[in-house]
Order: sequence, then C-alpha cells, then structure tokens
Amino acid sequence: MNLNELTIVEAIKGIRGKKFSIAELVSDCCAVAQTKNLELNAYLTIFNDALDEAKKRDAMKFDEKLSPLFGIPLAIKDNIMIEGKQCTAGSKILEHYVVPYDATVIQKLKNHGAIFLGKTNLDEFAMGGSTENSAFGPSKNPYDTTRVPGGSSGGSAVAVAANMCLGALGSDTGGSVRQPAAFCGTVGLKPTYGSVSRHGLIPMASSLNQIGPIAKTVADARILFNAIRGHDAFDATTVKETDGSRSPIDNLKNLRIGVPKEYFTSGLDPRVETIIRAAIKK
Repeated sequence: MNLNELTIVEAIKGIRGKKFSIAELVSDCCAVAQTKNLELNAYLTIFNDALDEAKKRDAMKFDEKLSPLFGIPLAIKDNIMIEGKQCTAGSKILEHYVVPYDATVIQKLKNHGAIFLGKTNLDEFAMGGSTENSAFGPSKNPYDTTRVPGGSSGGSAVAVAANMCLGALGSDTGGSVRQPAAFCGTVGLKPTYGSVSRHGLIPMASSLNQIGPIAKTVADARILFNAIRGHDAFDATTVKETDGSRSPIDNLKNLRIGVPKEYFTSGLDPRVETIIRAAIKK
C-alpha cells in the first residue's frame, strides 16, 4: 500500500476488499512514525500495543455492519485522556500522569474499533499556536522542517500530513485544530460547541474548547466527526439531537460561505492569497 495516497475512505475499501490486513496497515504506519518522529517530533508516545490490537481486529469475524473506523489507525492529542496511558498536555507537571478513565470521544472511538497509535505533541496545556512551546520539544512542519506546523494541535496535524497515521484528534479553543491543519495541508474541523463532548479533555478554556478531527480529506473528517459527536451525560453542554440518524454536516443545503474582506490586507503573503482565492472560486 502507498501511505502517501491512503485516506481513511481508501483504507476502508482496502481492508474490506482484503487488499491488506489491519495489522499490515498499522505496522506500516508505526514504521513511518518511528522513523519520521526522530526529526518531526509529532508523537510524544507511540504505543507498543497498537499492533496487538490490530491483530485482534483481524481475528474478528467480518461483519458488514462494522464501523468504517474499524481497524483505522489514529493519533490522539496528548490532552485527551486514554485509560491506562500517560497524558502530559505537553507539560513536565503531568509527565508521569497515567489516566484512570477514557475521554468520551475515546470511548466512542473504541466502540467503533479504531486503533490508537500514540499521543501527539502540543503547546503546553494547549496554550500556543506553533507547537514550539511543548515541554518535550517543538514539532516540525513535515514539508519544511525549518517552519512551524502550527498549534496547539501541531503534533496531530504533522502525524496526519507525514503519513504517521490516517487521522487524528486535536482540540480547538481559538484555532488549535484549524490553524495547524492549514499549516500542514490537511483538513481540520472545529465542531459547533456542544456537538462533541469535552469530558476527558484537559481544558485550556473550558467554555471555548472543542475536540475535533484532523484528516487528509473532508470525507475522512466527516467520518471521524460522526463517530465522536453526540450528547454525553458527563458534559451538560452537549446538545441532544432531535434526529440522531443525521449529522449536521448532512443538513447543508443552499450553503453560503462568508469570507471577511478584512482578511485580505497588505500584510497577507500573495502566495497564500492566491491559494485562498482559488479555493473560494472552486
């Protein structure tokens, strides 16, 4: 398989079409992660049990009703709790903190059969926009290591862009999913507040925090969002949907997108402006 071209959607087809096993997919992602992480520092921890989990998924009887995320290798920002794993939030203060419970989004992903490859780097306690302010060293942009990958979810964006996983979760308070996704050429979504539970997220600013997906394509981000969204009894701010069968993304009709004219100032890099205007036109 070619990880450079492999999206979650294509991986689903490959696994179900028996073109490759889950173990092969996870092994390849782990190999890339182990090699590239030495330079990029996207992961703070790479889990040594990911391949065992993949083999367990391969041994299970195939069912057409299985989630599209079944066996898909993901990376998780290291301020989102996974039971039995360290969660540092990019700080030496929590360097040895082992989590006693799963965040709601993690429990949801486990129910979908996803596989976690590791925890990704971030600005300490998610306070930053470049992932240079981690207590465990900066992450590097995979396209140019002299440049920053954005932040605070920079490690997650780097992991996706560098094919060290197929998708990732980050957290966004004031751009911490969307900005690094843009810096690394990936897709980042900050869900509407209340659509995804914050339970098990180490907060930066609780009334603004949202957990969101980072992926290679919009279709992949949609799959991840649909898996983690929904009401949660542990988070009173989550919204009860009247029609649980449909995602808010499915309800977009006659969509109009507003682009503030104030973004196009004399200080904007003309190369960036060209790309943005081309995207608007498309």
